[in-house]
Amino acid sequence: MKEIILKGLDQNCYVETLKNGLDIILVPYQNKKSYFVSYATRYGSDINCFTPINEKRMVTFPNGIAHFLEHKMFEQESGEDPFTFFSKSGTGVNASTSFTSTQYVCYGTKEFENNLRFLLKKVNQPYFTDENVDKEKGIIKEEIKMYEDIPECIVENTLREAIYHVYPRKYDIAGTVDDIDKITKEDLLKCYNAFYQPSNMFILIAGKFDPEKALKIINEEVGSIDSVDPNIKIKDYKEPKTVALKEVELSHNIKVPKIGLGYKLAKDNLDIKDDLELDLYLVMLTTLLFGSASSFRERVRKKHLMTRFYTQWDTTKDYKTLMIFGECENPELLIEEVDQELNNINIVYEDFERMKKVWIANEVKMIDYIDNTVNNLYDDMIRYHKVVDNKIDIIRKMNKKTLDNLIDSMKLNNRSKVILLPKKIISK
Repeated sequence: MKEIILKGLDQNCYVETLKNGLDIILVPYQNKKSYFVSYATRYGSDINCFTPINEKRMVTFPNGIAHFLEHKMFEQESGEDPFTFFSKSGTGVNASTSFTSTQYVCYGTKEFENNLRFLLKKVNQPYFTDENVDKEKGIIKEEIKMYEDIPECIVENTLREAIYHVYPRKYDIAGTVDDIDKITKEDLLKCYNAFYQPSNMFILIAGKFDPEKALKIINEEVGSIDSVDPNIKIKDYKEPKTVALKEVELSHNIKVPKIGLGYKLAKDNLDIKDDLELDLYLVMLTTLLFGSASSFRERVRKKHLMTRFYTQWDTTKDYKTLMIFGECENPELLIEEVDQELNNINIVYEDFERMKKVWIANEVKMIDYIDNTVNNLYDDMIRYHKVVDNKIDIIRKMNKKTLDNLIDSMKLNNRSKVILLPKKIISK
């Protein structure tokens, strides 16, 4: 194993890549009583068209199949329920699917070796039958219907549909009820064989455990599994630079209107080309513009224009999209305030330098929490395919001139707008 020092954080980690391509990242803590394990594949809902193993043509699979597959990994041929197994030692277990990845986690204080071995076996031994696939369809349909009625989900899903023309990011991770009806056991197996192979996966462990014993278990459970085809051909969607829809207005059973704004930026137009550096500067920009200590927040609070407001960056292969969500009595006035802020960007040097210090302090603080450590390294492995061991150094070297050049390269006129209004009450 290769030792990597996480610079400025007083913490080391060990990395190893097995012969079959599986990446292993181990972060042992001396002063913790618990551990956190994540076993992940770089396969999420963005991948819905690819050439299956031993086939010659691309196949388009139903949207939501990556999420469906995550659900089915909890089905064991032995009939043993993973939740029951882990609960015996007071261990938590969960899984999640994103646009770009799927992960399976367990966390606890006891039975580390047994739990690690069980988690690896569970993910490495899929069990699909026509009966258990049909049974799962009903469960997932109910989950979809539940989220379809949540106002925040309606706004976000509608905004993505408005932003993207053809890229799968326009579809909900779970798919639709109609999508779920189309999924077969054969579909699941093709997706599993393509993307649940060691060369497309990694395992992250942080907390109290013995790295040598962990590596031994991983080798025993995964080391002999071959990566059949590490270069699966995936459809490359040619997503236009424009937004699909500029404005969408909906109504729902809510009291206060909600908004969603999406600014689609082509990466090849942006001044910064390195992915990690670009991510840091973009988040720095929105933190300074719209963060809790920003002049924008103070201004709109004084005008009583919002009750809820947050931003996030959506990343695809060719685009960075700034997504802004808010809740307000007068949505158009709030949108005007956002437009004013984005059309008159003025970053103060002192605020920029102060925020760098805040970020560095947060990095130091978060390393003390093993779940945060796993989440941060997980993001590194998905976004950059490596452990970023010098993030504090990179933050220190950030400079306002680079940020100013980035701002100058940003074209913010390519926007989608979604407004969710209360349903009108019609008196009889």
